[in-house]
Amino acid sequence: MADAAAADTFSPEEKKAMRERAKELKAAAGKEADAAANEQAIAKLPDDERELAELIRGMVVAAAPHLDPKTYYGFPAWARDGKVICFFKPKSKFKVRYSTFEFDTAATLDDGAAWVTAFAVTNDLTEADLAMLGGLVAKASS
Repeated sequence: MADAAAADTFSPEEKKAMRERAKELKAAAGKEADAAANEQAIAKLPDDERELAELIRGMVVAAAPHLDPKTYYGFPAWARDGKVICFFKPKSKFKVRYSTFEFDTAATLDDGAAWVTAFAVTNDLTEADLAMLGGLVAKASS
């Protein structure tokens, strides 16, 4: 009975506002969980790959702070509006000789008839390499 009385207490506009706020809270909780999953994906990597993933994360955050951290098939990834823009694929995942930093199809890197969407990356990345990748992340996420 109290629920029926409460239902009559709020106007349709107030009810709509409460539903919108509930959606906002759910979305915020989802982003927090996604960010935690990104952190965990990096933390569980072997030392050399974790160091590289942390370099990549720092570069992405500096180049495009508006991207949201998440995971993509278990890889550390960064997204815009829920769509993955870029991700780090550690070499240990598929037992190959190098890790990759890749751009997904939502990345706006289109440049003529052909453009690069993946880079082999090692722990020997230089500041120039990170600047080049950062420039692409900024372009891809705009």
